[in-house]
Amino acid sequence: RELDRFIQEKRRYIKEETRKRYGIDDYEPKFDIVAHSMGGLVARYYLRYGGAELPMDDTPLRPTWAGARFVEHAIMIAPPNAGTLEALTDLVQGDKPGFFFPYYSPAILGTMPAVYQLLPRNRHAPLLDPAGTPATDIFDPRLWEVNGWGLADPKQDEILRVLLPSVTEVTHRRRIALDHQRKALVRARRFTEAIDTPASPPPSLKLLLVAGDAVMTPRTIQYTAPGGFRIIEAQPGDRTVLRSSALMDERAEKERTGRVVSPIRWDQVLFLPADHLGLTRDPAFTDNILYFLLERPKDDARK
Repeated sequence: RELDRFIQEKRRYIKEETRKRYGIDDYEPKFDIVAHSMGGLVARYYLRYGGAELPMDDTPLRPTWAGARFVEHAIMIAPPNAGTLEALTDLVQGDKPGFFFPYYSPAILGTMPAVYQLLPRNRHAPLLDPAGTPATDIFDPRLWEVNGWGLADPKQDEILRVLLPSVTEVTHRRRIALDHQRKALVRARRFTEAIDTPASPPPSLKLLLVAGDAVMTPRTIQYTAPGGFRIIEAQPGDRTVLRSSALMDERAEKERTGRVVSPIRWDQVLFLPADHLGLTRDPAFTDNILYFLLERPKDDARK
């Protein structure tokens, strides 16, 4: 909704300036979106649904492409279109993004609904239980409560006391934490359904993907002791997002040959041998993005 408000505000400004400067009353400006990581998911939702709220009931999700009316190019850099296992491990174990950054506990990260929306898809079997069997539903709040993950970890009460200073009872704090985690997981499931729903974008919208494919990235992990994970399989990616996740490649793992099968209609794809943050620092990224935005012939110019 914030992105929609921003674009509508700038559209009004440009239309008014075009009218004042050039006397043109019917100019319809379009925008380019350049989005990194989860920004790509925000962009994809906006293109499909505009500023519409994510429905939390059983309302069928039918993309209207309301946002695509105002966008010409959407460039997505390392988008976790099929999720990333790093979201799961961060929610369970916490995260320290860098040497000079503080440690963010599971209770802190667990308050952020957006992190849950980065979880990988069940259909790709990213998580194995201690017996080696694929976890049935990574978005099931019961899985998190049984294993004491995230806000369900009793040890996080020290942080919850700070986050909920007016709640004096441990059981009350835990009840609030579990309720929030449940709502976040339910919303995350609905969000993934919204952006995974097959739909054909309008021909006027051009989609470019920039992704890493040279750094081994966790593809399958197994949970062991409480809060413990073991990498079972890794595949090419950018250390955070798999190549297959960025592409939203739906080919079966054992049949990953031939053409990519993706519900996203990519107009151009650029792979670079860089990690998640290093992609935007690669000179090839700059050169190709500038060409795509500023020099690539328009479709009507090629007819």
